[in-house]
Amino acid sequence: MIEQLKKMTAGLDADYFDIRYETKQVEQVSLNKKEIRSCGSNMGDGYVLRVMKKGAVASVSFTKPDQAETAIRKALENAEVLAANGNTPKGIAPVPPVIASVKAPLKEDPRSVPLVDKIAITRHYSDLLFTQPKVANVEIGYTDVFRNKFFYNSEGSEINEELVTTRLAGSVITQEGAMTQTVRVAFGGSDGFQRVRNREAEAIEKAKIACDLLSAEPVKAGTYRMILNPGMAGVFTHEAFGHFSEADIVRDLPALKEKMRIGAKLGADILTIIDDATMPDQLGFYRYDDEGVEVRRVNLMTNGVLTARLHDRFTAAEMNEPASGHAIAEDFRFAPIVRMGNIWIQPDKYSLEELLAAMDEGLYIG
Repeated sequence: MIEQLKKMTAGLDADYFDIRYETKQVEQVSLNKKEIRSCGSNMGDGYVLRVMKKGAVASVSFTKPDQAETAIRKALENAEVLAANGNTPKGIAPVPPVIASVKAPLKEDPRSVPLVDKIAITRHYSDLLFTQPKVANVEIGYTDVFRNKFFYNSEGSEINEELVTTRLAGSVITQEGAMTQTVRVAFGGSDGFQRVRNREAEAIEKAKIACDLLSAEPVKAGTYRMILNPGMAGVFTHEAFGHFSEADIVRDLPALKEKMRIGAKLGADILTIIDDATMPDQLGFYRYDDEGVEVRRVNLMTNGVLTARLHDRFTAAEMNEPASGHAIAEDFRFAPIVRMGNIWIQPDKYSLEELLAAMDEGLYIG
């Protein structure tokens, strides 16, 4: 496939170009009230071409090899229009060319598991949750995604990377009279089907929480000290801080850019926040982004001080900061944008029991 990408772009007259080809296979099962709502597989593939011409960048997606010539012409025309209107980034950050082939680090390949077994394990968790008292409904689904990505650019990078994710997720809903409560159930990863096996204890614990919430005392409005469990802390960090670490968002909002200055003190001394897409068991794992840049662990905040942010090659050049390998495309239909990998708070030395004892009064959010 790399050779085909080279032939497609041979003679392309641009300051810079890259081209991606991707195949994507999805298999999914969905249950609601013990009934199968949907199941099946779908496949797709396509190309995305990006060109830089006269300093401006344009992209075009297409699905068939014989559309490449038209896509190239259209991308160059669009780039020239953007350049004429002054819509140009401030260059592209230098990175070394890469030649690499990466296989998905799988222990149990979900593609080797028959669909009937995927239906069975989804039904197993649904039935298990329904055994708990006061459970009124369970909505749960299984999904695995296989992506085979090929990348070639005018700087000589040639990359093929396989990515596989496996996930089971849904909601358990409890009811007592007019009161209902909903708790999310989810587990999975990027290293194989075994990630959704033997998770019964976690599923039952979620159902018990949903049941306990029916009799929980409502929280009175006010200001509280809070302890968040690791999962909730991850969600909070992702939404409240992570998106503001994506350089394309910061670039386009001057007030935020001033607030999110490297070296700014934004948190407590004990707070260190990391984005690391190199963790091979996590859903956000990958080795190379969709600009062909090797991803690296990024310490975004260290002891409360903003120390880095996430970049594609264009935002890195504009802000005079190193590229981080965080240019990610949703799939073969889209050009890449800056996106987080796996963001988390670095653990400290204190146990939950010690935190609860020190807090005296407040809320625990799980």
